[in-house]
Amino acid sequence: MTIDVATLGEAMLRIWTPTGERLSNAESFRVSVGGAESNVAVALHQIEKSASWISRLSSGPLGDRISQEIGRHGVDLSGVTWDDDSRTGLYFVELSAAPRPVMVHYDRANSAASKMSTKNVDFSIIDSAKVFHISGITPALSSSCAELSLAAVSHAKTHGVKVTIDINYRSRLWSELDACKTLTKMCEFATLVICTREDAKDVFGITGTSEEVIRELSKKLKVDKLVLTDGAVGAVSLNNGQVKLTPSIKTDTIDRVGAGDAFAAGVISGLIDNDLDLGVSRGVAMAALKRGIFGDQLITSVAEVEQLIAGTRREVSR
Repeated sequence: MTIDVATLGEAMLRIWTPTGERLSNAESFRVSVGGAESNVAVALHQIEKSASWISRLSSGPLGDRISQEIGRHGVDLSGVTWDDDSRTGLYFVELSAAPRPVMVHYDRANSAASKMSTKNVDFSIIDSAKVFHISGITPALSSSCAELSLAAVSHAKTHGVKVTIDINYRSRLWSELDACKTLTKMCEFATLVICTREDAKDVFGITGTSEEVIRELSKKLKVDKLVLTDGAVGAVSLNNGQVKLTPSIKTDTIDRVGAGDAFAAGVISGLIDNDLDLGVSRGVAMAALKRGIFGDQLITSVAEVEQLIAGTRREVSR
């Protein structure tokens, strides 16, 4: 079986309050599924790119909920293994309106995914992919996951599979120094790297204009294809020495969690289609669409993404 993209990472149960309510006094919660790499896999399938998600889940109803949710969106789960002795990671989200930021609280220590290692992950799925995608969250889960992540990107490159890495720094999982050391090593095997301006500053100590940051980051990571996201400004791409800005699309946000993963999926699709500019345009459109959807996962279609890129979206579709 040949697939477009193989991803590797943790998915958790997301427990979230109604918009505007605090976790400390909420009387009801919604439950959904989310995780950087699984979100990317789901979003890719929405735009007709095949995807496989490699992970480890706890045996029982909570792990079942995660696998069923991701699987029903068409993602291949043949790379998922099961753990009878570990737990499912949880994260709690307080949705809010400006100026109060969205608050995320993690309860993921000793999860089944954190027990992933080179001994229990099958790399043959990576061999069958055109692109292997991973984020900076996966190596931060545990020492065995850090070793696994480096081995996976090395294996992918050795077997002719393109590698994409989303830096995706999580300060509650590891230090800036540890992230810099590990991710710099991983990026030696990358075809394309995605990074926010904030992560470029915090993890790699790089500041300046968007063009200055992306060029300096390219030198540091030794990658000639790089995409830098800059909040409301948009996305700046570097492709074989050429820098291009793709402006953001104005949105009324109801849930920003997962928008970065939707963006990454769009960019990766461009790499598959050998058109990075188109991929970034898709990513910007997909991130905008995700901000208007509750939950981590983008549910969309090729037509909807193309309409937004072309500027032909109607206020009311009927």
